[in-house]
Amino acid sequence: MRLVLDTNVLVSANIKDDGLEAMVVTLGFNKKVRICVSEPILNEYERVLLYPRLKFAPKEVARFLARLRSSSILVAPSHAVSVSPDEPDNRFLECAEAAGADFLVTGNMRHFPKRWKATEVVNAKEFLGLIGSRFLK
Repeated sequence: MRLVLDTNVLVSANIKDDGLEAMVVTLGFNKKVRICVSEPILNEYERVLLYPRLKFAPKEVARFLARLRSSSILVAPSHAVSVSPDEPDNRFLECAEAAGADFLVTGNMRHFPKRWKATEVVNAKEFLGLIGSRFLK
């Protein structure tokens, strides 16, 4: 099962390590599901996680991103998409399409269509409900 994670999922996972978003990220780190990323998405993750207002330690961000990179599938989207009203969110749709992702997990549903090609757009709670307990062991 392949997923693309919106940046807000990673922010939430780093703020609350026992939250639903953290569970989704942990599934990816443990390769129970495959997180798919692209270079533009990795750059956005780093940029946002280093916002001063979030107060994440740069060394912790670097460690988290290294773990994410090593447990993810890196894809290179072949074309640009302009579907989302928030232009940077189109990078996630491009990645999902290139990866053949089953899900795009976001905390901001209003910037995405409910489905993009073969990818269903859901929040962390919906995703965990859809996969049930089979991956949580």
